[in-house]
Amino acid sequence: MALTIQEVEHVALLARLKLDDDEKELFAAQLSSILDYANRLNELSTEDVEPLVHILPIYNVFREDEVQPGTPREEILSNAPLLEDNQYKVPKII
Repeated sequence: MALTIQEVEHVALLARLKLDDDEKELFAAQLSSILDYANRLNELSTEDVEPLVHILPIYNVFREDEVQPGTPREEILSNAPLLEDNQYKVPKII
């Protein structure tokens, strides 16, 4: 698939690139060869290939919810540097 100079100019305009005439010819040849290479994928037989959502097998990694006892309040409060009325005491900010 050979790209024309006008198509390269259009792509350059969309990309906000300023190209001189030599660059337009160079990019037309390079982009044409890239598109030809990508077009080779159409030659592959994909009849027996199932469509993929993701290349790797993905499964749910979450565990089932189970009710478990919480940590006792005394154990949690034992880590506090200051306590007042069985609650954390923090410095006044305002």
